[in-house]
Amino acid sequence: MSSTPSQSENDDAGPVRFGPLEEFPGSLASKVYHSLKHAILSMAIRPGEILRKGDICSQLNVSRSPVSEAMTRLAGEGLVDVVPQAGTFVSHFSMKEIREGAFLREALELQAIEQVAETITEDQLKQLRRNLRVQEALVADGDFTGFYELDSEMHDLIMSFTGFHRVAQIAETSWLQVNRARQLVLPDHGRVEETLAEHRRILDALEARDPEAARAATRAHLRQLICRLEPLERKHPELFQSK
Repeated sequence: MSSTPSQSENDDAGPVRFGPLEEFPGSLASKVYHSLKHAILSMAIRPGEILRKGDICSQLNVSRSPVSEAMTRLAGEGLVDVVPQAGTFVSHFSMKEIREGAFLREALELQAIEQVAETITEDQLKQLRRNLRVQEALVADGDFTGFYELDSEMHDLIMSFTGFHRVAQIAETSWLQVNRARQLVLPDHGRVEETLAEHRRILDALEARDPEAARAATRAHLRQLICRLEPLERKHPELFQSK
């Protein structure tokens, strides 16, 4: 169980700004869920911080019902912890879960990239080229948040090109904790430029329709990330589950 943060630690952080509901799809409960999830994954709300339903209702101008439903979904995904008599908190990181998520994602994505390298269409390549050009512009502007979103979109596109929708969903779920933790390493000096170069190598292999090169480039890309995530537990112990 994660340690429960003190009241003052959360009060000092100031109010969390959630994304406007109109930016997200689905029913009202779904919009609230996506807004909260985006705030958690982007580290706008850090591990251990409390989520007060009243504050969320006030900021998003909704009743407690859709907020409660969203909290239940987030708890099911392991992104929040419901502590009886204490409240609901953003879950702390677990290095074991991060390693497991990276393992599952690598297994799925390496299979996917091999298949996609053999079957990719010119239209699909155009989508990836457009995505990469936007990534380049965001790196030039120093927009880490925008780059992170386009990075995720590129991986989602590749998974979707397999045609296996359940595989894409499983990959996304397994990657949740890794996605959240990687927010801490993207701002590292030179990392976004390195990531962009890794993405170019993946696209080059896909354009060459070379499954082996695509697999090698993807493996190197994914493993570079986990190598950078490993030291986080020592650097930021307050963000991780107490042992």
